[in-house]
Amino acid sequence: MGTMNIKSKTIFTGDNLPIMRGINSESIDLIYLDPPFNSKTNYAAPIGSKAAGAEFKDTWTLNDVDAAWLDLIETKYPALNRVIHAAMTNSDKSYLIYMAARLLEMKRILKDTGSIYLHCDTTMSHYLKLVMDAVFGKGNFRNEVVWCYQIGARSKKQFGRKHDAILFYSKSKNYVFDSDAVRIERQKTHMKVETDSEGRTWQVKKDAKSGKVYRYPTDLGVLCPDWWVGIQQLNRNQKERTGYPTQKPLVLLDRIIKASSNKADVVFDPFCGCATTLVAADRLQRDWIGIDISDKAAELVVERIKSEQGLFGNIINRTDIPKRTDLGDIPRYNAPENKTLLYGEQSGYCNGCGTHFEKQHLEIDHIIAENVGGTDHIENLQLLCSHCNRVKGERGQEYLISRLNKD
Repeated sequence: MGTMNIKSKTIFTGDNLPIMRGINSESIDLIYLDPPFNSKTNYAAPIGSKAAGAEFKDTWTLNDVDAAWLDLIETKYPALNRVIHAAMTNSDKSYLIYMAARLLEMKRILKDTGSIYLHCDTTMSHYLKLVMDAVFGKGNFRNEVVWCYQIGARSKKQFGRKHDAILFYSKSKNYVFDSDAVRIERQKTHMKVETDSEGRTWQVKKDAKSGKVYRYPTDLGVLCPDWWVGIQQLNRNQKERTGYPTQKPLVLLDRIIKASSNKADVVFDPFCGCATTLVAADRLQRDWIGIDISDKAAELVVERIKSEQGLFGNIINRTDIPKRTDLGDIPRYNAPENKTLLYGEQSGYCNGCGTHFEKQHLEIDHIIAENVGGTDHIENLQLLCSHCNRVKGERGQEYLISRLNKD
């Protein structure tokens, strides 16, 4: 398992992809994400609410950089590439490319004993299931949790859409899951209820064939199924409501965190929005880290935790890209031994234009630029000819590919 290189109670403001690249591998215990759904909708918090000023655009178009990312995915992750190519529209492809690049980083930073919960709706849930299968492995799929609620659209032309899907995957077969921590109240049934000498009540059922009597303690509850009907969406009058678009209730995150983490584990939300995951993790004595593109998220987590606990809780807000500390002593990117190794791997061809050169005419460069979290590790290095290196500059490889495709 890796060691965490970021202090608990840290919320980053910025694009989550370069920030995740700066997190040590295998250092996160639980990931919950509620990303945009490709709903073709623009969301904004109402003026006067706690979240006023928070907004995001959930509309996606396929551009040159998206196509270049797909070229990079095609090279290293062919199964994932096939899923993205199967998308029906360019908007869907663009959204899946965006998500795939981030889910690959989430897999890297998740511990082998860790789990990930991806919250989505019917807009993209079927595509995202295939993406998750490709990234985490079909055998690590645990549940599609169906969260049912009363609030939602009504229609006379189709059934009302009143549920979300939460895709639950583990990193391996050896994952944390505490089913007893999330038992739910046993529903009233036709079974007879008895009270024992200690005052405990039991539901009693007698098997008609064998005559065997089964007793179920009413206070223990039953194991939670993958069909969640007792948790409702927030209405506008509830105290925890911030006005943030797409806010989820604390009790929903409470159940997920209790089931798939232990006290002092690290909970991570890369799309933390109004910080519900972080607040729930804090209440349950978990360490936590969050990221959101909006600086409003940092304000909300401070306000909400202060309201909960009466203190600021040493919350840290950062806008930089963290530096990994788990790579050990690696040579500088332009070390001669790196060039020799890369020349052999690339068989002397420029990784941009594909032209063959002698070794002295190729230059070492980063695939993912340093300014967006790229490291000097050999896996992030390549050889380019001088022309391609000048075109690329300090940008990522996806930019170079998009430029070459245009030319």
